[in-house]
Amino acid sequence: MAKFVLAGKADCPYYAKAELLADVLQRNLPDFHIHKICVHPSDWEKWLEDACACNGWEHSRSPVVWRELTDRGGKGLLLGGFSDFLEHAQGYYGITSDMNSDLMLKISAENRQTKELCIEEEIHRHMSLRPLHIWISSLIPQLFSPGLFPGLPTFSLHLMDAGGSEEMLQGLKMETEDLALHQLHEVTVHSDQTQAFQEAHFIIFLDDLQPACESNDVQDDKDHMVSQVAERFRCYGQLIEANAQKDVRVIIAGDSFVNLKCSLLIENTPSVDPHNFMAMTTQLEYEAKTQLAQKLSVKTADITNVIVWGNISGSFHIDLQRAKVFRCDGAIWGPDGFSQQVMEMIYDWKWLQTDFMSLVHKHRTTISSKTNKATAISTTNGIMTILKAWNNDASPEDVFSLGVISTGQFGIPAGLVFSVPVSFRDGCWSVRSDVTVTDELRQKLNACADELKMERDIAARILKMHDRLQ
Repeated sequence: MAKFVLAGKADCPYYAKAELLADVLQRNLPDFHIHKICVHPSDWEKWLEDACACNGWEHSRSPVVWRELTDRGGKGLLLGGFSDFLEHAQGYYGITSDMNSDLMLKISAENRQTKELCIEEEIHRHMSLRPLHIWISSLIPQLFSPGLFPGLPTFSLHLMDAGGSEEMLQGLKMETEDLALHQLHEVTVHSDQTQAFQEAHFIIFLDDLQPACESNDVQDDKDHMVSQVAERFRCYGQLIEANAQKDVRVIIAGDSFVNLKCSLLIENTPSVDPHNFMAMTTQLEYEAKTQLAQKLSVKTADITNVIVWGNISGSFHIDLQRAKVFRCDGAIWGPDGFSQQVMEMIYDWKWLQTDFMSLVHKHRTTISSKTNKATAISTTNGIMTILKAWNNDASPEDVFSLGVISTGQFGIPAGLVFSVPVSFRDGCWSVRSDVTVTDELRQKLNACADELKMERDIAARILKMHDRLQ
């Protein structure tokens, strides 16, 4: 079986003549097969240069004809140009071409017009596709459960190499492609951070900084970490401002300076609504629920409406004023949906005041020490919970804790990113107004605010110093 490929410029008369000859051969010879490649004139030289370099050919004009020794895509054996193809057809098959010059010019003009129409259709198809662009820094398990992005036809996943993890991200890219998801348009890995967040609709930031080196001075360690965070997330904010969609939504998760990272992003993206940024408290909230569930001998899912205030990765306070427990084995039982106040069911006040907070603070570190890796599963679950609530209508009764920009509610200084109780409705969050702040709670909130202001002041001082040195 003879398998040939014919390629040429769309407006080349000799490509048109070779094309007609190839059609005659294929129509009259059952074992002759031709594949035609029509290239736009503006792309021809580059296309031919690449084809010759790939196959080790020397050819400089249109058209070019080669024979494939395997199915299309295999190694090609160069035949030559139009004259070589005509000679081959006459010698092997006794068939020639008698197309006159006027017809050659007419067909070549039609070829160019058809090629340009095809290009326009392809551009229109790409523009109408409009996949949702999701950017993720560092590593994360797949986030493609149904319901996260309702009504979404396709999405493109962008994995950003933020700390020398490109090889691992390439592995994750391969695994994601193996999922064969119908909604997945493409997966790309980006190591050039100057091009980060192009067309981004959603951005998910994870921890991407190494822990500070051990030092005798804890404050030096903290200043060093704040310095890294400040410079990197100011840069990220500027890239979001320059490259991302103006309605981009951003989630910041992790174990270090989560509130500060969110604050730096907001400060450096003036054209994006600050309400589109949130620091994820959900993982910490669920860790608190786990300790309460174990104390009450119920499942973690049976604890609801736990509120976490303050600095997510620093000084925070766990508030149980609205917390409920379902299916608790106690003196009072009720139908499905019956709940009781957690504060009424836990009689060990000493445990609440001491051991409870200590257990929550150590919980993530304890898991990591046993698995020798970050708590990726619970991080992913927290992000999925927030995405579902943000992109769908959550129940107005559901209370979520999130680090969001303060406008002065509860006496929290305006402009701080502070974890507060919120609810979701119509794709937007709002701070709950039905939460009581006692004098004791206000003192704890003030302590959290002082720590966050100190982190922000350190970052501002470092960035100012950095700018003077430029």
